[in-house]
Amino acid sequence: MATDTGTPRVKDYMTRDVVTVSPDDTVASVARRVAESDEEHSGFPVCDGRRCEGFVTARDLLLAADNAAVFTVMSEDLVVAHPEMDLDDAARVILRSGIQKLPVVDDAGNLVGIISNADVIRSQIERATPEKVGKLSRTLENIHEISTREERRRVALDDLTPTQSKVYADELEGRRYELEHGLAEPLVVIDNGGDLLLADGHHRVKAADRQGIEESDAYVIVLGEGVELGMAETARKEGLESIEDICVVDYAHHPLVQTISRLNEAE
Repeated sequence: MATDTGTPRVKDYMTRDVVTVSPDDTVASVARRVAESDEEHSGFPVCDGRRCEGFVTARDLLLAADNAAVFTVMSEDLVVAHPEMDLDDAARVILRSGIQKLPVVDDAGNLVGIISNADVIRSQIERATPEKVGKLSRTLENIHEISTREERRRVALDDLTPTQSKVYADELEGRRYELEHGLAEPLVVIDNGGDLLLADGHHRVKAADRQGIEESDAYVIVLGEGVELGMAETARKEGLESIEDICVVDYAHHPLVQTISRLNEAE
């Protein structure tokens, strides 16, 4: 996602539905909201109406009296972002300041969103994946002499045919964390005449299936005409018809983990 200039802006990735608190709220009431929330909150923008007056962190609340008003403990020395700010610039501010979330305000100082380090990571993932998809599309076009087009859409996991027979249990934990925090990379799927072949993302779909997730975001390469794909033939030979057929290997580590372990042992 990017502007017409191709440069991602804060407005493209910020969260628009922002949870805020009032300057007159008590420390106890805000702390209770943190404890009862299903989401992770390191702090809240403090707003008088729409205008952002400050930011209160969990640390601020911890050190204050329960009956103190939020405006007495909030930080008024705000670091903020503008909706039109280059996303890379916002990322640098987050990195250098150590702030996990930046309130996003318009020219009038009104809160219009919030940009977090997770949003920045997600933007990097989404920018990296199209390059991978583009290379695969060009490869398919050159090998099979066909045209392709790329789509971004939701796909049902039950409709996918895997092309990889096994995944590693230790890596599923990482994919689970990514799914829970909105950091999962989109799948890469090939639409071959309506047959959806999973080209990349087997650990992600297996982790999603274990969490009861039925759909996933995906980059879909739609082939201009049906062709015989080598990965489809491999899937048939290995009896892969659905994600249920993917075996979870829990008696061995992912090869990368094993390699790192061997290197550490050699030191």
